Amino acid sequence: MIKKLALHVKELEAMKKYPKELFYIGSTKLLTQQKISIVGSRKPNQYARQLTYEIASKLSSRGVCIVSGGALGVDAIAHKAAGASSTIMVAGTGLDKRYPAVNKNIIEDIEKNGLVLSQFQAGTPSQKYNFPLRNEVVVSLGEVLIVIYADKNSGTMRSVEHALKMKKKIFVLPHRIGESEGTNELLAKGLAKAIYDVDAFVAHFGTSPCKKQHLDEFSEYCKTKPSYEEALKLYPSRVFEAELLGEITIVHGKVLQN
Repeated sequence: MIKKLALHVKELEAMKKYPKELFYIGSTKLLTQQKISIVGSRKPNQYARQLTYEIASKLSSRGVCIVSGGALGVDAIAHKAAGASSTIMVAGTGLDKRYPAVNKNIIEDIEKNGLVLSQFQAGTPSQKYNFPLRNEVVVSLGEVLIVIYADKNSGTMRSVEHALKMKKKIFVLPHRIGESEGTNELLAKGLAKAIYDVDAFVAHFGTSPCKKQHLDEFSEYCKTKPSYEEALKLYPSRVFEAELLGEITIVHGKVLQN
């Protein structure tokens, strides 16, 4: 059920203008947790996909709530890695629509176990000018912003502009020359810091690792029933090993844990 948020969210005071209305589905308790925003390309490379999953999963294991925009690519991976009960999705449409449709299952899971927010009334369709507004909410909710992969002049770099105006700390992955030129430029200009060691980075956030961190990340990932193609991109060696050991079964292109 779509509800109107009555709670004042202090983090959103960092926005240029506090939203006139906010609607939600799910648990508003997540708004009281420490939050980190993760954004990036809809078409990240394998390295970026794998690191997105690792960073979001390990932050979640320390009780940190992951905030993202529900888009394809980095957003979807971050939500899945955090687990629906530890993530906030900010929508760029009314909450009667699940956009993009390919992420319908992920969004439904977050609605049931996490939190989906929107500043747009029910019935609002996917429109180009909605997403910069959505991105500002994503950035403002997080204590810091992690930019996984971004080309110059991309929508992700518009999120960076919001973070700079809000004086948020920005963290990026170190990429090879010619890849993720937007984040490489941020590093060159001293506007962001690089994450060279994931464990050292996540240790600065949340609390002592809970039981979830001790579970095998690949096993946890397989519980989401990912596509075989996606699993191969994220964990190429582990997929083949798990198949040989009988830990997983591939059924109709989906990875199922035995």
